[in-house]
Amino acid sequence: MFRITVLVSGQVQGVGYRYFTRKKAFELGLSGYAENLADGRVEVVAEGEKADLEHLIHHLRQGPRGARVEHLDVQWSEATGLKGFQTY
Repeated sequence: MFRITVLVSGQVQGVGYRYFTRKKAFELGLSGYAENLADGRVEVVAEGEKADLEHLIHHLRQGPRGARVEHLDVQWSEATGLKGFQTY
C-alpha cells in the first residue's frame, strides 16, 4: 500500500474540486482526505494500491468542470492506515 500527498494549484477552490476528488477516491477504493489550504491550493492525501493512486492523479490533473488545474506537486510514501475519505 502506498500514500500520495498532492498539492493542487490553480483555480481549484469554490468549484467542487474536493467533492470531485472524494467521488473519484470512493470509486477507486482509496482512503484519505481533500482539504482547502489558505493559499488557494487543495491538498489531497490518499492511500491505496499504486495503480489506483495513479488513476486518481490522472483525475486530479483534469478536475471537475469549472476547475483550472495548473500544477500538481506529488509526493509518494508508505501508507499509514487511513480509513474512509473526508473533505475539509
